[in-house]
Amino acid sequence: MPHQKQTSKASPGLRRRHCLGLLALGLAVRPSWANPPVLRVAAASDLKFVLAQLLETFQRETGLRVEASFGSSGNFARQIRQGLPVHLFMSADESWVLQLAEAGLTRRLPDGLADRGAVYGLGRIALIVPAASTLQLDPELKGLQAGWSQVGKFAIANPEHAPYGRAAQQALEKLGVWSLAKTRLVLGENIAQATQFVTTGAAQAGITAQALALAPEVARQVRTILLPESLHQPMRQRMVLLRDAPPGAQRLYDYLQTPAAQAVFRRYGFTV
Repeated sequence: MPHQKQTSKASPGLRRRHCLGLLALGLAVRPSWANPPVLRVAAASDLKFVLAQLLETFQRETGLRVEASFGSSGNFARQIRQGLPVHLFMSADESWVLQLAEAGLTRRLPDGLADRGAVYGLGRIALIVPAASTLQLDPELKGLQAGWSQVGKFAIANPEHAPYGRAAQQALEKLGVWSLAKTRLVLGENIAQATQFVTTGAAQAGITAQALALAPEVARQVRTILLPESLHQPMRQRMVLLRDAPPGAQRLYDYLQTPAAQAVFRRYGFTV
């Protein structure tokens, strides 16, 4: 009798495991474009609330992931020079962006020049006191001067590296109260921390960014008055894409200049 070749049939369980293995292998070798990199943003701390709102919309509409870090513009500029891996820098003072462009750290444009970015808004400063404070608020700070006995600590951001701290110092000098204020200063590492000193009662008054003072999370804890633009140098806030920024970063950069995004900036007090 001739020998008959035997064939074996794989069990349903074995076939299923084989298919799952192939699927896992396919997932493992997906092309890089299937997993776009996380977009990393270094942003001035006055953008803490407005950018959170904008990024939520951007991520929902594009499916791209964005991670934002907030701090003082001067510190971020120094860290970028030292190799901080971010794709988009949003500064509260355009000079930091322009310095990075001069250093060749921003993306290259088609003509070979370093990108100098775009202004996304003009910032304003505001005097704030805790909601329960009885200090009188006015743009000339006369009520503040009359009530200095109630002010143990006065909060501003550090003028050495925080643009809003520098603007606060300029305003206080122009109003003739810097000599009084500097003896009671408590300096925040950035404007968000300076604001927190007032909201927590660690300081009895301070100067913050209008963008923070208008945020509901802050507004319910303080009383606020906007200070005149004439008291400080214009705060032209500029953003720029850095070298090696992925294509998704360009989409974010463009989105932040759309009419819809500009309307959100305006709601937080920026002139755009």
